Amino acid sequence: MEDPLVQLTGATVYFGADAALDGVDFRLFPGEVHSLIGENGAGKSTLIKALTGALPLSAGRIELDGRQVRFSSPREAQLAGIRAVYQEIDLLPNLSVAENIALGSESHRWGVIDWARMRDRAREVLRDLGLDIDPASLLGQHSVAVQQLIAIARAISTDVRVLVLDEPTSSLDQGECAELFRVIRDLRERGVAVVFISHFLDQVYEVCDRVTVLRDGKLVGEYLTRELLRIDLVQAMLGRSVEDLRTRSRLRVAEEGAEPFLCARSVSVGTGIREADVDLVEGEVLGVAGLLGSGRTELARAITGIDRLDAGIIRIQGGTDAIDGPRSAISLGVVYSSENRRTEGIIGDLSVAENITLAVQAERGIVRRIAPARQRELALSWMEALDIRPRDPDRPAGTLSGGNQQKVLLARLLALAPRLIVLDEPTRGIDVGAKVEVQNLVSELADNGLSVMFISAELEEVLRVGTRVAIVQGGRIVDTVSCDELTPAELTALVAQPGEPT
Repeated sequence: MEDPLVQLTGATVYFGADAALDGVDFRLFPGEVHSLIGENGAGKSTLIKALTGALPLSAGRIELDGRQVRFSSPREAQLAGIRAVYQEIDLLPNLSVAENIALGSESHRWGVIDWARMRDRAREVLRDLGLDIDPASLLGQHSVAVQQLIAIARAISTDVRVLVLDEPTSSLDQGECAELFRVIRDLRERGVAVVFISHFLDQVYEVCDRVTVLRDGKLVGEYLTRELLRIDLVQAMLGRSVEDLRTRSRLRVAEEGAEPFLCARSVSVGTGIREADVDLVEGEVLGVAGLLGSGRTELARAITGIDRLDAGIIRIQGGTDAIDGPRSAISLGVVYSSENRRTEGIIGDLSVAENITLAVQAERGIVRRIAPARQRELALSWMEALDIRPRDPDRPAGTLSGGNQQKVLLARLLALAPRLIVLDEPTRGIDVGAKVEVQNLVSELADNGLSVMFISAELEEVLRVGTRVAIVQGGRIVDTVSCDELTPAELTALVAQPGEPT
């Protein structure tokens, strides 16, 4: 085997007295796709930040082409050919697509930016990605999925030697994933080394040559993907038997003819959701399944009053009060958790305690402040109830793993004592173990009488968690079926095939 392009030896990173990365060895060869696997908090992000110059090593060394290097900033790593594309898109929506792709490496002519050349270069890179996009269009006009591909276009627009893709498919549909994998294979053929981080194991086995597994900041092992059974990979990640991950069965099923807790009729918002009828019974989990752009999120935002209705009405238990905004929704016991944890959820610079008590404080108003001791007491009780780790209420919430951040968001909403909680992609970007914990929590909430709307792009998850599933196509709910009557393959067919509203 040829020499590694990149090699980390004894890589260690401390945050205070805690080792987020503890003596890890990692090798990356030219022209390979290498997956970095582990639970949230295993050390994946820390390793990547060390490799890309965002974090200094406390101990150990990084070698590039056999020579020791030390990057003091991401810019230095980029100049060496190491680029990263993160799950949370780090682009500027108020600039054009071409400006975003060229950001930091703009073409100049006679001392000024060569706009024509910059747009031509952007068009060429986008064509390599199979994207037919006007480089002069504003980035913010495009969907999250397209913005994710544009972020990748930006990374490969320079002389990249190592490309780190952190959860690159979390916002992509099946066709867009296939296009991304084609680009990854092309990069591999050109000798680019790709680090692929994903919680979708099917994708890891489809596109990756080797796998490095981390657990609790330590190296578990390095494996050839073709030689590692999936069950063994999961066990290596978690350090416990797969049998321990079985989700608990749904104990509570909506009774036939039971009065709905929430009743929505002919709900329409723009072209996103049209003439939707939804009934949610107390203690049930209504799954929502649909392709990217089908109207799943628009339905969630309409039900919870985030977006104003163009038509229709939403009532609680047949009462006269209708949901006409987020405040009225909360007052009626209906709360919403956005799919975008970064911009509409966690406030990373605030402590865990402040994040958990944020909604309760908002209800009380600025005058009736929650006493610090009471705030800490509330936070600790929810941290214990949801097993949020580490059990430190003063820790900045942005430093927690994705799974624990999701639990903090759930704690914030549950502190309001809701009767219906709408969860939009609550397990996106979190590992297998944390995902099962969230799924089990949803089942427990339903068992205790809470109504749940559960939206997920993973159809097996929808069937595992839900009692019924609403199928959304083109902004319409075309059918609602009992989850016990469907297999994942059957649900996939229903979601993917065009249909008429029923």
